[in-house]
Amino acid sequence: MAALEPIGPEFARRLLVWYRRLKRDLPWRGKTDPYAVWVSEIMLQQTTVGAVIPYFVKWMALFPDIGTLSRAPLKKILKAWQGLGYYQRARNLHAAAATIVARHGGRLPDDAETLRALPGFGAYTTAAVLSIAFGRRAPLVDANVRRVLMRFCGVRGEATAANDRTWLRWLAPLLPARRPGDFNQALMELGALVCRPRNPRCLRCPFESDCAAFAAGEQEIIPAPKTRSTERITAVVGVNIAAGRVLIQRRPDKGLLGGLWEFPGGKVKPGETLTAALVREMEEELGVRPVRPRPLITVDHSYTRYRVTLHAFACELEAEPELDPRTRRRVRLSALRSYPFPSGSAKIVERLLADARKSVKLISPAAAGRSS
Repeated sequence: MAALEPIGPEFARRLLVWYRRLKRDLPWRGKTDPYAVWVSEIMLQQTTVGAVIPYFVKWMALFPDIGTLSRAPLKKILKAWQGLGYYQRARNLHAAAATIVARHGGRLPDDAETLRALPGFGAYTTAAVLSIAFGRRAPLVDANVRRVLMRFCGVRGEATAANDRTWLRWLAPLLPARRPGDFNQALMELGALVCRPRNPRCLRCPFESDCAAFAAGEQEIIPAPKTRSTERITAVVGVNIAAGRVLIQRRPDKGLLGGLWEFPGGKVKPGETLTAALVREMEEELGVRPVRPRPLITVDHSYTRYRVTLHAFACELEAEPELDPRTRRRVRLSALRSYPFPSGSAKIVERLLADARKSVKLISPAAAGRSS
């Protein structure tokens, strides 16, 4: 990217005037607690504001401070995160909280080097916490900021992190000495509300007259659309209930969806029928064969770059598999909601609970009395 001409403080002044007039009233804004700032910034990564608000409110009620978070079991933390996706963020919050309690007296550090050493603290999160929570002049770049700056400067191409160092050097002198976090939040807010990825609201922008992309009529093609590769997956799982208890298993801590619980099963191979895949996967995982599989529910869900169609079958087992309280257990249907599941499996849980409620309603007190 070609070197950019620096601009003066007028850019920052106009941006902050716009922000103070039109910023959204969000539950984490105006917080003086660095912990609340940290949690909100982690939740907002790759997640929309609308989706984050109820999770943030619930999280702060469950884990109001770093000490509480550090003492909470990982299962409870992952359950509170269920549905937000990118679960490594929750695991990093938990691990960082434990480190902060052990090494920093339970207080979030206020210097860049120490923050960067904590799990989950990359360049963006470090700058966000330093500027918003501690008032440090630390510029940041996220997807919204990249888009705003690329359009303002007329820089073509995809909005990748390749030019972030240039943008950071360009932004550094613009941050005000007082409340630099407002400047960082204002740039991100402008990208979220006005300089949107599609259908930007240019006529509402404080920089409409100075925007190179708008002047050239290129605001809809800057940045260039990203080329995404999506992998479609068909998977099967078996739901086995015996004596009122359903069989579930825990994924390994490391890797995608690590630490979450699920029903046994896996991917369907090319040319394989659903029932054949179910038998193969359950035998591989449990060491026992499923019998009399019956379709239960089919759900579609997405995570990272995967689009998954998940077929759930109710089934019986030829024998009881080996159980381990850490990785495989039987739990009451009523207890399923206390376990963290991936979104697809969570839909299966809701179906099981709904079916259980229906079966109870089918037996009215009067009918029960006549049958006794």
